[in-house]
Amino acid sequence: MAVCTILSIDGGGIRGVIPAKLLAEIERRTGKRIAELFDFIAGTSTGGILAVGLTQPSPTGQLQYSAADLIELYAKEGASIFHHSFWHAVEAIGNLTGPKYDGDGARAVFEKYFGATTLKQSKTRLMVTSYDIERRSPIFFKSWRAQNEPGADFRMSDVARATSAAPTYFPPVQLTNGNDRYALVDGGVFANNPTMCVLADAKKLFPADTEFFVVSLGTGNADRPIPFDDAKGWGLAEWAHPLIDVLIDGVSDTVDYEVQELVPDGNYFRFQTDLAPSIQEMDDTHPSTIEQLKACADQMIARRAGDLSTVCAALMRT
Repeated sequence: MAVCTILSIDGGGIRGVIPAKLLAEIERRTGKRIAELFDFIAGTSTGGILAVGLTQPSPTGQLQYSAADLIELYAKEGASIFHHSFWHAVEAIGNLTGPKYDGDGARAVFEKYFGATTLKQSKTRLMVTSYDIERRSPIFFKSWRAQNEPGADFRMSDVARATSAAPTYFPPVQLTNGNDRYALVDGGVFANNPTMCVLADAKKLFPADTEFFVVSLGTGNADRPIPFDDAKGWGLAEWAHPLIDVLIDGVSDTVDYEVQELVPDGNYFRFQTDLAPSIQEMDDTHPSTIEQLKACADQMIARRAGDLSTVCAALMRT
């Protein structure tokens, strides 16, 4: 029986350090790059950025970045991605009348790392999520579709911007392709955990007798409680940021439940961990926070050593 391997990576801003660290451990153990081990790689928001980086071709046609390289991207460029000018902060009145960040830093970083490479050049099947606020419709960037339809091919740097344009944090991203125009925000508004999305496509593309082996990576549980006595009096302004966290956490956990029900035992592995309150913010790029996120990932790697060994062995057999 043929086996199709699937990797899915959640959103979570700078907390993408956690899945990147786990992926670096898989690469260390197997001696192979992630795109060589998986038939599909899907990501939302920071997971979409990782997915783009992991499938990025080099000028010679090899894989450009290892997972370890992408950990360094967060460490070196996180502050640039989450950057706003003084005047932007003034115009937005902090974050009340505009996005917290102007998006210029993110654009520059993604163009620096991903250049003019397009979806159709991905080194394995790539799916990245976004949401069109004008069409009011989910958007799925798919490399296999881009290979056959010019209108579905986009620059990977633009895909990275679109999937990570989190409302209240970044402005929407406008992309054009031919006569089509898209107004895009973070895919986390509907699929922060994109495992079900990519599994559905994989089942459609592969024969009925295919076995699916799925690895799903979280970016840490941001589970700070919202006291009832506080929330009962909140309006739009107070709910804005907490609601994003609630949606992200709830959707990710729901998808985990659904995949557990659909994929046989032993063929689905979800790696997720709890976070200390001090490192739950998606945009906290302080070096000490990044080091704490790395340490949190190392603890999960040690705690799930047996599962990681099983995953690596299974990937090497396929």
